[in-house]
Amino acid sequence: MSSSRLALLFLLLTVLLLVIRENMTTRPDRLFQTTSGRVEMCLSCHTTEKLDSAHDRLVIGCSPCHLGDSLAIDKEKAHAGIVKNPGDLRLVEKTCGIEGCHAADVKKVKNSLMATNRGILATLLYYWGEAPDQNGDYSVEQLLNSGQTSLALDYYRKLCATCHLWKQKGDLPGFFGEKGGGCTACHFIRDPNLSEEAAKKIHPLIIKKIPVAHCVRCHNRSGRIGISYTGVYESENYGTPYKNGDMSEKRLPGDRFYLDLPPDIHYQRGMACIDCHTRNEIMGDGTNYAHYEQQLEISCSTCHGGSAQSSEFPLPPGRTRKNEQLNNIKQEGESWLLVNKLTAKKHPLKPLKAGVCDFSGHKRVGCEACHSPWVPQCYGCHVKRDMTETHLDKLTLKETPGWWNEGRSYLRYERPMLALWNDKVVIVTPGCQDIVTLTDEKGKPDKQFNSLTMAAINPHTTQTKGRGCRECHQSTKVLGLGEGTAWLENGTWHFAGTDQGLGTEAGQTPPLDGFVTIDGTALQKSSRPELRPFNQEELARILRVGLCLECHQEYNDPAYRNYSKDVECKRKGEGKRE
Repeated sequence: MSSSRLALLFLLLTVLLLVIRENMTTRPDRLFQTTSGRVEMCLSCHTTEKLDSAHDRLVIGCSPCHLGDSLAIDKEKAHAGIVKNPGDLRLVEKTCGIEGCHAADVKKVKNSLMATNRGILATLLYYWGEAPDQNGDYSVEQLLNSGQTSLALDYYRKLCATCHLWKQKGDLPGFFGEKGGGCTACHFIRDPNLSEEAAKKIHPLIIKKIPVAHCVRCHNRSGRIGISYTGVYESENYGTPYKNGDMSEKRLPGDRFYLDLPPDIHYQRGMACIDCHTRNEIMGDGTNYAHYEQQLEISCSTCHGGSAQSSEFPLPPGRTRKNEQLNNIKQEGESWLLVNKLTAKKHPLKPLKAGVCDFSGHKRVGCEACHSPWVPQCYGCHVKRDMTETHLDKLTLKETPGWWNEGRSYLRYERPMLALWNDKVVIVTPGCQDIVTLTDEKGKPDKQFNSLTMAAINPHTTQTKGRGCRECHQSTKVLGLGEGTAWLENGTWHFAGTDQGLGTEAGQTPPLDGFVTIDGTALQKSSRPELRPFNQEELARILRVGLCLECHQEYNDPAYRNYSKDVECKRKGEGKRE
């Protein structure tokens, strides 16, 4: 190249650099510099993306989140190493978790139950006899790295492994592709002001006000507390009630039919999940908890606690059992309010109902045991693995031998069963009643086993009005005996059940709706060592009050002031309970 051409090129480069320098100083919104002074050549092309003020492209640029080469002017070089989802837990330390952003949160999230699925894995392995207890240290990350599998883990990988934060967003079609994504699972949302197709073409919004719909993506199976909260009950597969001669149009993902039942009162009032559940409950506090009840911080009493004379409930309102204060509980004058995190609406905190909630005979009764009138109850989970076919492993996204299929005996929602967790009366539901059949590579029967378990649950179906006295004291199903008839004869209670159980290849099961016999013998396993059905004495005492209710129906009835099992009833208390 001649010296004159080199001189001309040098002059042009000098002029260009001067222009760039001048424009970077005076017009950062038009060229390549963020408001913090960071040079981002990405901004020369990405001129329309609009995010929240903290993550706006003119504030931090593109590369701190999406990586790539922020100084390259060639598109291919600039996009080398770029990541579509900065929230992916596989690389989050390089994106959301860099120093100055959310570094403190990364360890917490990775140790949270929503990332590890530790409780699900530990419980399933224990139920199926592959672990001695439920306290093992398991995680999705371990399974991804090790490839470890077993019968129970194969079941998890193929049927359960779409609900954890390690799952990559968009790796599966349709509804299942919307799940997962690490930080993205909760904190990204499509612009609600645009059509679905139009919203997909622009950068998602980053939010901290998490809508209920995000939680329901995962919390719509197993305990189903997400859909229960919104009043959605997964029904039988009949598709009733029929509409215009065809099956019901009310369907959940996976072609599951549903019915509308009363939503939780908090949902009816416009409250979202994040109005109650704390940051540390959801994202974790960094501790390796084994089960949800250990990570949980709140209870009904956190907001609706008792009085200054009560040592059971915390004061002031909003103090969690881990001694943290909810940041949306405020005091105005003499009143306490919960401020809605999505709408800023103020919800007055109502105290316990005097004379009912503080009734001395119900000291052990948990709030949900009385105020949750329905809970999904899936009886008899019939599981089959066929080794002549393959099934998609949701962790590796590869087809592997062994097709899993699930069925069930029947579904119910009414009259939730009660039991005791330590010394507190709680709701229990089947979880799960596995009746497992395995076939080998030739399609021949290989192995069969049964594992029936009852699990405690807060169903998130809270209503203002509690369940009536008769529903508990005169219902054999609620007490864990199952559907049937109980009667008192010669001072001893007897019970005849309707459900006689199932005859399976692995033997006869107990009644599916029976947790305990009338003499207090447990019929099924409990999901926790601290959980048990009522014993014989407790059953007799509860049923005996059911006899008294024929005459004494009010809490303030003198008959209950000094009630004991030795009180003599003038009617000599013989009778039946169903």
